[in-house]
Amino acid sequence: MMQKQQVELEIVEIDRALDELRKLEGNNASVYKSAGPLLIKTNKDDVLKELEEKKELSNTRLTVLGKQETRVKDNLKEAENKINTMIHQMQAGGSGVGTSPGFGTPAGGQGIGGPGAGGLGTRPQGQ
Repeated sequence: MMQKQQVELEIVEIDRALDELRKLEGNNASVYKSAGPLLIKTNKDDVLKELEEKKELSNTRLTVLGKQETRVKDNLKEAENKINTMIHQMQAGGSGVGTSPGFGTPAGGQGIGGPGAGGLGTRPQGQ
């Protein structure tokens, strides 16, 4: 999502630059573009073409990121559904550790296997 927001911000900046360039009169007007710490004089048409290509690439990247985001959300929802199904199965009478009365209770009353099962996880009442 963060990458998607960065690409969206980049597209907004490119649009602003394109708008400003289109306001300039003359097709061969000189403009300066940033190249690291330098500003380089170039012509308007070259910069327009470069920015439009960059915008197209950014839009493509935005589409890819959107599809990835959708896929991740779908996978997450599927995993959540599987977990919920497993929880419901365990609560609905599935046999397994943790379904016996008293397992993990603070009073400890019964432990695994119920009362008198051999002391596994048992603790006398009130301690």
